[in-house]
Amino acid sequence: MKFSSTLKSSMAVAACIALALAVKPASATSTATTTFTVSATIQATCLVSATSLSFGTYAGAVANATSQVNVTCTNTTAYNVGLDAGTASGATTSTRKMAGPNGALLNYALYSDSNRSTNWGNTVGTDTVTGTGNGSAQSITVYGQIPAAQYLAPGSYQDTITATVTY
Repeated sequence: MKFSSTLKSSMAVAACIALALAVKPASATSTATTTFTVSATIQATCLVSATSLSFGTYAGAVANATSQVNVTCTNTTAYNVGLDAGTASGATTSTRKMAGPNGALLNYALYSDSNRSTNWGNTVGTDTVTGTGNGSAQSITVYGQIPAAQYLAPGSYQDTITATVTY
């Protein structure tokens, strides 16, 4: 009988274990959800840079040189690039001047075309260069020219031009 009582006891333990494994505890898992908006506003913007324009040594003959104005604007942003008269006394956008020794002034011009026939000024809608941004740098060539027969004092002549992007 002892054997059957141990067997009964073992069977009872096994039944309890089986029951414990089969019964899952009650779960009270709940969830709540929501959504949210992610947004940004892209502001129209432009950046501008330029390379120097160097005529080298001028000896009285027509001298030509070029420079680059690089404009980077947001995609689809319309822009105008203007070039001011420079810093020399008496300069205008149609007759620019480089200042040299003892107040001497060397005349020169800046153009927006390779034929050097379209003056590049600073009046939007009149004499500026237009474009539309694409998100990448766009290079625009500045065509410079010193007219012939200017025999001034030898030395270094210089001017500073400001390029303005209006968008």
